[in-house]
Amino acid sequence: MYTDREKVGEEQTFPAFGREREREKKKKGKMIPSGIAAASSSSASFYDICSYAAGIAGNVFAFVLFVSPMPTFKRIVQNKSTEEFSGLPYIYSLLNCLICMWYGLPCVSYGVILVATVNSVGAAFQLVYVILFIRYANSARKLRMSALLAGVACVFAAIVFVSLEFFDHTMRQTFVGYLSVASLISMFASPLSIISLVIRTKSVEFMPFYLSLATFLMSISFFAYGMLLRDFFIYLPNGIGTVLAVIQLVLYAYYSISSREDSNMPLLVINTFRS
Repeated sequence: MYTDREKVGEEQTFPAFGREREREKKKKGKMIPSGIAAASSSSASFYDICSYAAGIAGNVFAFVLFVSPMPTFKRIVQNKSTEEFSGLPYIYSLLNCLICMWYGLPCVSYGVILVATVNSVGAAFQLVYVILFIRYANSARKLRMSALLAGVACVFAAIVFVSLEFFDHTMRQTFVGYLSVASLISMFASPLSIISLVIRTKSVEFMPFYLSLATFLMSISFFAYGMLLRDFFIYLPNGIGTVLAVIQLVLYAYYSISSREDSNMPLLVINTFRS
């Protein structure tokens, strides 16, 4: 054991020892109590679990949306004709998935890899749908869809090139983020025509319930994911998508009840008597 005097003598002889002791004292003074550190670690762990849970839920519900056109394409393959179906929704969806997939990759954004996974799967599905559509379309539509597919490839390649060549990481995230927001909002706004049709016809025939429900669940999951990660480019478009999906579900409930009430009304028989 050293006496205080010996410690002073040692520090004067070896100044480095004295400085090291001072740093240790300061470090001890700044140490966080173990209880607080454990609570903080537990809170961070719970936060991460919630974030991943929301992102995985969004992936699952998005997968339901991706497979929803399968009955349509089963009919196209069986009839070997695209009939009156339009291929444009699949072109738009392909471009949207590619842009959002690019946003979710680490070279653009950190910590949102679940955005990249869901949109890479979505892009694969949409590409298969477009190829099938081109395969069974007539000559004019085949040429048009092929040109649009080439256009999507060129637009996406241009986005990748510009974002990598002209922006640093922070600006790249902002640039691609705004593109993904614009793309997602346009996709979520597409059911507005269906909503208008439902109100006009007072029928939910053209608005499948389970598709609207899956859209709502996917949107609210990614809205929560974006809020937990404090990512404006994720929670804004998905928040709008959630609102539009809620409107669809409310309309479905309202007009379904109305149609049931109409079908349950007793028939009125009017007798006309001849004099």
